[in-house]
Amino acid sequence: MQTQTVDKARIHATERELVPRLFVRAMFGMVMICLIMVSAYRWMDGPVQYTAPDSPVVIEKTLFLEGAMSGAAKVFAEDGTLVAEYSPEEGGFLSGMWRVLQRERTKARVDLDGPVIIRARENNRLEIFDPSTGWGADLMGFGADNSAAFARLLK
Repeated sequence: MQTQTVDKARIHATERELVPRLFVRAMFGMVMICLIMVSAYRWMDGPVQYTAPDSPVVIEKTLFLEGAMSGAAKVFAEDGTLVAEYSPEEGGFLSGMWRVLQRERTKARVDLDGPVIIRARENNRLEIFDPSTGWGADLMGFGADNSAAFARLLK
């Protein structure tokens, strides 16, 4: 039986390719600073929820969303007319929002087919609001392309 002794650690990278120990320690130090700051904020009963700056509503529309697991989506006006229809390649974000609404409405035990309100505010922020559950989201946090999908519905 043959035994092997290992003289060096089994690192397959050259010394030049390794991250310097100082940078690794600095990274862990920054993580610890963030953890301490967040913990201190919570211990001092700081608010947990961020709300976007309030601004007057410029445009507001009440719409009905209909989605599918494939990503296809349809948007209807209050009177039931079709506003927009998206293929699975185009409607992914709208369909994703529809799924979120379905989940929130199921949790709240309300009708799944209720309307949503899309608002454009004076400070160029878009939001979606579900009056049946009180759930809402600032659409700017989902990226420019995704918020533009809802901005087109306001025109």
